Amino acid sequence: MRKIIHCDCDCFYAAVEMRDNPALRDIPIAIGGSVEQRGVVATCNYPAREFGIHSAMPMGQALRRCPQLIVIRGDMAKYKAVARQVFAIYREVTELIEPLSLDEAFLDVSDVTLHHGSATLMAEAIRDRVRREVGITVSAGVAPNKFLAKIASDWNKPDGLCVITPDKVDSFVQQLPVKKIHGVGPRTAEKLAGLDIHTCADLRTRSLTELIKHFGRFGKRLHELSWGRDERPVKTHRERKSISTEQTYAQDLPSLDACRRELPALIEDLERRYARLDPPLAVRGLIVKVKFNDFTQTTVEHADPAPDLEQFEALLKLGWARGERPVRLLGVGYRLADKRQEYQLSLF
Repeated sequence: MRKIIHCDCDCFYAAVEMRDNPALRDIPIAIGGSVEQRGVVATCNYPAREFGIHSAMPMGQALRRCPQLIVIRGDMAKYKAVARQVFAIYREVTELIEPLSLDEAFLDVSDVTLHHGSATLMAEAIRDRVRREVGITVSAGVAPNKFLAKIASDWNKPDGLCVITPDKVDSFVQQLPVKKIHGVGPRTAEKLAGLDIHTCADLRTRSLTELIKHFGRFGKRLHELSWGRDERPVKTHRERKSISTEQTYAQDLPSLDACRRELPALIEDLERRYARLDPPLAVRGLIVKVKFNDFTQTTVEHADPAPDLEQFEALLKLGWARGERPVRLLGVGYRLADKRQEYQLSLF
């Protein structure tokens, strides 16, 4: 039985700005790009969330909802420095840490003897130290696996702690709405609702065969999670699976030809990013992302270890044909081979 803590800094970028300027604490603020550059909200504080503002929302829409919103460009170097402070505190508890982002991580404390081996006391101590030493708050979830720990950390946000002990797992999971399951987006939630499946208790009434029929491989995952089962270990090193770059344009790109003209600059930036990978990983596929002016988006992929401009153009043509309307964002990327695949290829 594992003991997992999921730590999630509350509205991280905004929290750092409020720490450094207390005058911002009680007024709505958002971190992100400017309206002129058609930027989006990276994060916002809780006063802003009361207006319905959320991450990934276009900044123009956020300002329409809250005209008094203070928009801050953000300082990534500062946020990374604060994240290093927070993770240093985590490492004093355990070395088994799986970072998910600058502000979020899983900690495996199964074999830690601090605080009499109590994961709950460890989580409380971590939260207290981050508050005192870093000046921001962390919400934490404690559970026997990663799936439940992540859900628990969101249960009492902000600045909260939720503990799901082994004897409470079954009752907790049964009443859990399926939309809380990681990987269940709006479309999957709609499909589940169409099958009259709203909670994990409802999921349990369906056979594994039926779930696989409706949801493919994800059906097996849904079946396991409906019983609170998640055997994934905390991985201290996360394999990079892709690398990409994207650009939101100040003016919509009106045609496929206009989109094509933007590809060389995007590919050049992608190549720069790829060249900085350490260790280097082989390319095994190409990715093109297109977001239209109605905010619908599509991604097209193709397996190819030797990419060139013509191949990106072919994928762009396929993606653009799915909407055939002005484009506000383009992205390109490489799908990367993992180290094991590279080793196997080198044998031949």
